[in-house]
Amino acid sequence: MSCPLLAELRDLSENFIQSIPRKAFRGATDIKNLQLDKNHIGCIEDGAFRAMRGLEVLTLNNNNISSIPVSSFNHMPKLRTFRLHSNNLHCDCHLAWLAQWLRQRPTVGLFTQCTSPAELRGLNVAEVQKHEFSCSGHQESFATQACSVGGGSCPAMCTCSNNIVDCRGKGLTAIPANLPESMAEIRLEQNGIKSVPPGAFSPYKKLRRIDLSNNQISEIAPDAFQGLRSLNSLVLYGNKITDLPKGVFDGLYALQLLLLNANKIHCVRANAFQDLQNLSLLSLYDNKIQTLAKGTFTSLRAIQTLHLAQNPFICDCNLKWLADYLRSNPIETSGARCASPRRLANKRIGQIKSKKFRCSVRPIALSVCIVSRSGTEDTRLSNACNSDPVCPPKCRCESNVVDCSNLKLTKIPEHIPSSTNELRLNNNDITTLEASGAFKSLSQLKKINLSNNKITEIEDGAFEGASSVIELHLTANQIDSVRSSMFRGLEGLRMLMLRNNKISCVHNDSFTGLHNVRLLSLYDNQLTTITPGAFDTLQALSTLNLLANTFNCDCRLAWLGDWLRSRKIVTGNPRCQRPGFLKEIPLQDVALPDFRCDEGQEELSCVPRPQCPSECTCLETVVRCSNKHLHSAAQRHPQKRD
Repeated sequence: MSCPLLAELRDLSENFIQSIPRKAFRGATDIKNLQLDKNHIGCIEDGAFRAMRGLEVLTLNNNNISSIPVSSFNHMPKLRTFRLHSNNLHCDCHLAWLAQWLRQRPTVGLFTQCTSPAELRGLNVAEVQKHEFSCSGHQESFATQACSVGGGSCPAMCTCSNNIVDCRGKGLTAIPANLPESMAEIRLEQNGIKSVPPGAFSPYKKLRRIDLSNNQISEIAPDAFQGLRSLNSLVLYGNKITDLPKGVFDGLYALQLLLLNANKIHCVRANAFQDLQNLSLLSLYDNKIQTLAKGTFTSLRAIQTLHLAQNPFICDCNLKWLADYLRSNPIETSGARCASPRRLANKRIGQIKSKKFRCSVRPIALSVCIVSRSGTEDTRLSNACNSDPVCPPKCRCESNVVDCSNLKLTKIPEHIPSSTNELRLNNNDITTLEASGAFKSLSQLKKINLSNNKITEIEDGAFEGASSVIELHLTANQIDSVRSSMFRGLEGLRMLMLRNNKISCVHNDSFTGLHNVRLLSLYDNQLTTITPGAFDTLQALSTLNLLANTFNCDCRLAWLGDWLRSRKIVTGNPRCQRPGFLKEIPLQDVALPDFRCDEGQEELSCVPRPQCPSECTCLETVVRCSNKHLHSAAQRHPQKRD
């Protein structure tokens, strides 16, 4: 749409304005503030702002502007605020005037940058020298065209011929507006486009092919392709699409090719392809799809090739229909396989007998199919995508057990089903448990296994929300100290396994808040001393394993011998390793006078000392982390830092 004059017009931001015609603001001499940011403006006619002599504020950021007529802003003597950033400016000879205009006004138009050509991409327009604004021979004679909403024009950074608009690899962050209505094909691949807005292609009724591959698209409006009855090829692979909005392909009756591979799609509605009767090739290869509703492909009467491989399919009763469909229609050529359950893992779906597709009595909630309580498939189809996915990618999920072991994971995966009772993350490469809120939605979780990882750090609040967990296994990691804030959120914990770590001492704040812990294992650590009162908050403690440690039985540990003798706790009789005359003697058997310290012996603190972050260098109290490409502040540093 064009921009007609309104008497009290001030803020027109966040609309769908595509062009600013020459007479748009005729007579608007009193307007002082005009905001046109976040529209789809792609064309500004010569003299569009000429009448606006009293304008003080003009914002045009976040549009699709590629070129601006010479001296467009010279008639605004009072202009003090001007924004033009986040556009698609093509810095050729026709935009050289803008660089000089901005240099003369160094306080306005900050961050106005070139998008093309490639050698100038990302440079501030004001910093580009006159000789760098060059045009090829056929561009020299270019005259600014009128903004014809009916006809459109070729974007300055693109090439247009034979009804093909070619904008490949131009650094675009948005789809250009006011394109030629006669175009039959548009090539937008290899850009940085992040979304496809409402009605983005609707004006271009003659379009037969759209290529948006290899962008950053994560959002598509439901009506982005509305009315494209001639469209036969839609290419969307290599993006970040997670969901196909309801009705996004409705009305595309002529579509023959739909490429959705290499995205992050986890949900496909049952009626997503209902109007695609002429589709011959559909690729959903390499996504996050775990199940499909029965009948998803029923409308595809002309389908010849279907690609479903590299998806983490859960082959339970809800996917039985797909195996039957593929046996009757041998069109799946990419080799789609089951990811789980384990008994069917890596088997081709189309080759598995129907009776092998079974559901447990209490199946994990699915994103599209509804499962009945009897454990059989419910043939009703859901046209909505449940936000609770079936199973994290590559993990195995059965009977409310999520098994993500032996996957070389470096962090806790996302999308863990809310019905999970047991989470297996053992035998991975996790080094830090981040306070990411991973457990806040897991109200039924009872057991977490993080054994045999490489954990050195547990961030405060990492287990926030895990109040239902009763078992936590952290055996065989590299934890060197424990503090109560590590375990915040584990109020219901009964078993804490810290075997085979590098814990050197336990202080009286290590386990505060764990009132329900009955079994605590510190077996095979590097314990030399324990602060008096360290276990006093463990009111329910009945088993404490302190074996295979290197206890130094000096005066600071005298309290522990007495404490062990007075408590009815199973301990396994931990033994002294130092001094020499007490070596291998159980702590409980050491007489109180033998727990002695030499006079003048330095008292060692059990509070863990801060360590130097791995990415930094440390000298005494100075930590140098400059120029280390850090994305967040370094953890665990001494008091003074640089």
